[in-house]
This record gives sequence, C-alpha cells and structure tokens, in this order.
Amino acid sequence: MRTINGLDELRALAGQELGVSDWHEVTQEAVNAFADVTGDHQFIHVDVERARQTPLGGTIAHGYYTLSLGPGLAAQVFDLQGVAMALNYGLDKVRFPATMPVGDRVRARVAVVAVDDIPGGAQVTFRYTFERDGGDKPVCVADTLARFYTG
Repeated sequence: MRTINGLDELRALAGQELGVSDWHEVTQEAVNAFADVTGDHQFIHVDVERARQTPLGGTIAHGYYTLSLGPGLAAQVFDLQGVAMALNYGLDKVRFPATMPVGDRVRARVAVVAVDDIPGGAQVTFRYTFERDGGDKPVCVADTLARFYTG
C-alpha cells in the first residue's frame, strides 16, 4: 500500500506505476450476482454446463465485472490523503484483450497517466491493467478518469 499525500505528490507521480494489487479469485457466485444486477445473463457467463461445450471450456466473467473490480483492487495499491472528495468522472478507453475464466485469479496494475488541474482540485487519468494469473495478455486495460477535490 502506497500513501500519497495530496495532489502535489500525485502530480509528481504522473507517468509512473503506483503498484500492483493482490490476486482476486473470480467466483461463479460473484459472476452470477453481477449478472443479476446488470441483467446480462448470457450463457457464457452463467451456464456452467453449456459454457463447457464452447471453445472457451467454461464460464467467463463479464468484461464489465472485471472493470468493476478496479476501485477495490486500487484500494490495495494506494491511498490518497489530503482530499475532501473523489468522484468517478468516466472512462477514456477500455479494451478486453483476453477472456477472464471463472475460477482464475486477477489483479490490477495501476499507473498514473496524467494529472490535470480543474477548479478546486485535479482530474486524474489512471491506467488499470488487469492481469490474469498465468495469462499471456491482459484481460482488461482501462484508462479511467477521477476527479479529486481539496475543499
């Protein structure tokens, strides 16, 4: 866990990797719950028997499930002190280069791409690279935007 003390320290980290989270196991129960919340019940995510008959050999996590792990995994990587509030501002680019098999583990590599001033704080572009344990390419690469306010 890396502690970052304020926006000036965060600005100095632009272009650098902050660190890597612990591994997180992707369970069928979690994928099913995500399907229930989003209404996305495509069989490749929730029907274990039918998914085994595909070239993938089993169920896979939704891409957006993997992306949604970002905040929790990033909380293992860094803690930003000295801000009053943070808001998710959106995404610039998201790709899912590989599938995330249910039962495998994933972790997030987090980097600061840019820190731009806004009134009352800063807008930060983070790059999340989600890696599958034993995978040869990332399961998700996303540039996310967050706004941090100091007052």
